[in-house]
Amino acid sequence: MRKRSPLLITWLAFGFAFLYGPIVFLIVYSFNASDLVTVWTGFSTKWYARLLQDDQILSAAYTSLQVAVITACIAVVLGTLAGMALARYGRFKGRTLFTALITGPLVMPDIVIGLSMLLLFVSAAQAIGIPASRGVNTIVIAHATFCLAYVAVVVQSRLSSMDRSVEEAAQDLGAPPGKVFVTVTLPIIAPALIAGWLLSFTLSLDDLVIASFVSGPGASTLPIVVFSKVRMGVSPMINALATIIVALVTIAVMITGILMARQERRRNAEVQRALRGGG
Repeated sequence: MRKRSPLLITWLAFGFAFLYGPIVFLIVYSFNASDLVTVWTGFSTKWYARLLQDDQILSAAYTSLQVAVITACIAVVLGTLAGMALARYGRFKGRTLFTALITGPLVMPDIVIGLSMLLLFVSAAQAIGIPASRGVNTIVIAHATFCLAYVAVVVQSRLSSMDRSVEEAAQDLGAPPGKVFVTVTLPIIAPALIAGWLLSFTLSLDDLVIASFVSGPGASTLPIVVFSKVRMGVSPMINALATIIVALVTIAVMITGILMARQERRRNAEVQRALRGGG
């Protein structure tokens, strides 16, 4: 085997330290007994106890999770439909405009999206009285608008690389289009749907700029609350909150990876059995 260069290993270690060093530092100091973030005075879990007693943060966390879950589900449905239109229907009238509208949020600054959505909600409220006020619903609409673009790109890429002969074989055997989609297409593109859902969930949970434009007084998301607290000084309680989020995200990613790997092994085993049976 070719011997790895010490310089390459050094740069790799530096890269990992640069990326993950601050996260490790944050986790370690979430157990700091001191009120100061950067001064270590001993091990303590008091900041986790105080975090669980902070009603503002708990309410904001619940709102963010609620918005993120609803946004991810809506984005997956609409993004899948958009991705199928781009991947399966070839050249159709208005395709260029449709593609531009789908991919626009990918390159558009968040502040532009947030301001445009705010103007839309204000104009709609003045014209038809809907929405009556800005809150969870307006945040979900705004987040789903830009998250579906990411889902559409992922689903379109998966459908473009998919072997359509499997679908054609199912149709030749008499399966209607709806059943072909449910029993053949959907299981094949399931990893893309899961990836799109997780991506939409993360983007919605992490968003600050757009939510700050379209949220109301009674619907503050977790990033908004954290940003308002950090402006007055970083507290070790924020470190504890970030540690919990990192732990939850890590567990979710690991579970998703395990499930997708099992599904891929099961699919490969079924293909091998089918090939042996056909042989």
